[in-house]
Amino acid sequence: MRSTTEILRLLDELDRQNADSLEDQDLDFKRWITRSLNDSVAMVVEMAVCMANGGGGTVIFGVDDQAVGRASAILGVPPEVDVNRLKKAVYDATDPKLTPVFEELRVPEGTGRVLVMQVYPGIPPYTDTAGGAKIRIGKECKPLTGTLRRRIAVETGENDLSAQVVAESGTTDFSSAALETLRESARLDKAPDDLIRMSDRDLLEALALLRDGKPTVAALLLAGSPEALAKHLPRYGWSFFLMESDTSYRDRVDDRDSLPVALKRLAERINGNNPISTVAVGLAHFEYRTYPEVAVREALLNAFVHADYRLSGPIIVKQSTAKLEISNPGGFIGGINPENILNHPPMPRNPLLAEALVKLRLINRANLGIGRIYRALLIEGKEPPVIEELGECVRVTLLGREHSAGFRLFVAEESKAGRLPDVDHLLVLQYLLHHPELDTGTAARLCQRSEAEIREVLSEMETEWHYLERGGTGRGTYWSLAPDVFRRLRETGSPERDRRIDWEAAKTRILSILRQRGEQGLSNEEIRRIARLDRNQAGRLMRELRAEVPEIQLRGAKKGSRYVYQG
Repeated sequence: MRSTTEILRLLDELDRQNADSLEDQDLDFKRWITRSLNDSVAMVVEMAVCMANGGGGTVIFGVDDQAVGRASAILGVPPEVDVNRLKKAVYDATDPKLTPVFEELRVPEGTGRVLVMQVYPGIPPYTDTAGGAKIRIGKECKPLTGTLRRRIAVETGENDLSAQVVAESGTTDFSSAALETLRESARLDKAPDDLIRMSDRDLLEALALLRDGKPTVAALLLAGSPEALAKHLPRYGWSFFLMESDTSYRDRVDDRDSLPVALKRLAERINGNNPISTVAVGLAHFEYRTYPEVAVREALLNAFVHADYRLSGPIIVKQSTAKLEISNPGGFIGGINPENILNHPPMPRNPLLAEALVKLRLINRANLGIGRIYRALLIEGKEPPVIEELGECVRVTLLGREHSAGFRLFVAEESKAGRLPDVDHLLVLQYLLHHPELDTGTAARLCQRSEAEIREVLSEMETEWHYLERGGTGRGTYWSLAPDVFRRLRETGSPERDRRIDWEAAKTRILSILRQRGEQGLSNEEIRRIARLDRNQAGRLMRELRAEVPEIQLRGAKKGSRYVYQG
């Protein structure tokens, strides 16, 4: 839910970007339909149902979400529209009944008023009185299909498969080896010692995995024998493939071990083909695997915890020298998608199973697992994971690219100096290591943040940590790596090689700016400031660049001369 203060700040943002770019899972802007009051009321009802099914949110009526500039975007809501009538219309037209809160905000633009509808979360699904419904997924309201209704049942905990009692099962279905492996994993993650020391039955009771003495599905997943899992959960299983190519493999294992045993066996198999190499950089020595162990562990845990065990199909792990793919049955739930998963609050598909693992410290409630995957890859100079939703399946891919000792050394040195780069910082640095500049919108998408949030991150990296330099103004603002940071992030080399890297980066940056500015171009003074060169160096750089790019023209003479790009 967005506060009045935040909404007013968002309206100010319309001078820099359109409302569509500000929308999120819990926020939408709607232009008021002036041609028909009935159509407008229908839109309000539809949005109330959509937001309620999506977990609640804020809808701001009277804003064109495609226009930029307050005067163009804020059209307002006609003064004759009665808030009380809208509230009654929503109540009468929804099932179960919805009672959103409406608030009128006075603005200088348009009709002078916008309406804010606050829809509080409840227990979905909600529909209109004709049975129609939509649900908020990301920035869109989508039809509430049968599949989505099933997801809602999972998200609200009404249909937690892991909490269901397996009536025909008993304690003889438990595996001592599975329980010991579970304790061993919990001990490594510093779970409470009194919990680890409990007897098998007391441990299961403490984790709420038994109901009236009977095992739940979560109990079998964590402690069941392969035979019991095959009998009571026939769709559960996992498969490992050591790939030779995209279509052939040289090793395969299929099994039904309980979750802790499966995680251990899979990690051993992956690491058996994932050797450690040691690289010395000055006095520092770093150990690398093609796929960092932390990233592997978290990706495997996510796959098992968030799998939909109602669906046919095992958890599948495919490993090659080029990539490691880990996939599980069951798509995303709770509004999570690949574009927001990095910072979205966690939404467990199997709440009882997840809660037991939280108590054992194997996972946490704060959605740190995805961040740990990102960080483990990024600090080694690798690319972030590729996360995809493929129908009713989620796949996480770790790319087996070469590590960067220079990047790893940079992170180590910065951490020692008391500046511990987080995932946002690492994503920005990694991007700028391979691109000459970064604008705010690209940075927001890269880090899965709002533009307001990412501007604070970029400003900190410029003014406090001195990682970045800012160029341009307003919507044309861009960011680039500070030259000394660029040299540190690159692999060590000869002074001439490092100088050439800076020289080529300066040319790329100048060319990019000239293309953006068109006829406005750049003066000699601006080029010297951007490239951090003296007069003679700047002149030589521009002679080289003009020889490489004939579209760059020099206009004017002496102090009035400017370089322009005529593409």
